[in-house]
Amino acid sequence: MNRPDRVRANTATEINRRIDRAIAESIAFYSGKSKTEIGLRIDQLEREWDMERLLETNASALAFTGLVFGITRSKKWLLLPSIVLPFLFQHAVQGWCPPVPIFRRFGVRTREEIDREKYALKALRGDFEDVGSNPENADWAAKA
Repeated sequence: MNRPDRVRANTATEINRRIDRAIAESIAFYSGKSKTEIGLRIDQLEREWDMERLLETNASALAFTGLVFGITRSKKWLLLPSIVLPFLFQHAVQGWCPPVPIFRRFGVRTREEIDREKYALKALRGDFEDVGSNPENADWAAKA
């Protein structure tokens, strides 16, 4: 089942276009590179943080900080988790929250965008050349 990318749907068209251009430029750049160089880029993509991971990490760090400071310093710090956690909930439900446009402007990508570049590079590297000729793959496809 293919579900819509809610972050992209809630991102300004120009920012999505900029991210898409960067993906296309990367693929074009690596189209003339060796398998080793493409592999290094794929390794980078494997380590790239996507929007979900960045939001979850930042929200938990801010909420935890507010909780610790609220207990040890001043109860006013408890406002921080009371602001951050509803934003995280909003993102889970709607795919948008106030930090998303900021992170997108800095080029933070969704997992789907990262995977689009990664699998295009894998195709360039030749990872899928024998998919149709391998009997094990045919068995798997018949079961799917």
